[in-house]
Amino acid sequence: MQIVCLDLEGVLVPEIWIEFSQRTGIPELRRTTRDEPDYDKLMKGRLALLAQHKLGLPDIQKVIAAMGPMPGAKDFLDKLRQSFQVIILSDTFYEFAMPLMRQLGMPTLFCHRLEADAQGFVVNYHLRMPDQKRESVRRLKELNFKVIAAGDSYNDTAMLGEAHAGILFRPPESVIREFPQYPVTLSYDEMDAEIRKASARI
Repeated sequence: MQIVCLDLEGVLVPEIWIEFSQRTGIPELRRTTRDEPDYDKLMKGRLALLAQHKLGLPDIQKVIAAMGPMPGAKDFLDKLRQSFQVIILSDTFYEFAMPLMRQLGMPTLFCHRLEADAQGFVVNYHLRMPDQKRESVRRLKELNFKVIAAGDSYNDTAMLGEAHAGILFRPPESVIREFPQYPVTLSYDEMDAEIRKASARI
């Protein structure tokens, strides 16, 4: 049995925090793990900014729902799901991602959770587990799945390395240079072809 694990942001949907920053006009929310390697510090800073601007979860979900998936993402995913079981492994949060998941046909998503108060303001975040992308692939292998994984950036490379086959999708040049072992795809057609090639090989 084979299963495909896909990253979400940068693969099927825009980078949520960057897009959210642009749509709300709050430039500080553009910060990512490339700017702040301490994830806890980064998230606490984001939550403080949301509180400062009085943005509650309903406001955030409304903005995210207006983003929509990347062009061609739903057709790619629909086609892929006809041939493979697909799980999306992401470091986003269910409360952020669900408006986009509905637009993608509600694929299976493993990610993290946000905690909101009675007024709908986000007060904390809870990781499903540390290093959850790699750990999820490892557990799927223990269930006797052959795993093909695809992602776009540094935080996906552990998942790609753990899988039986790893594929990069529109990665930055720095990732291409540092991880030359993974094939690079620049379109959904290319990624679909690479997944099927890997499927025949593993």
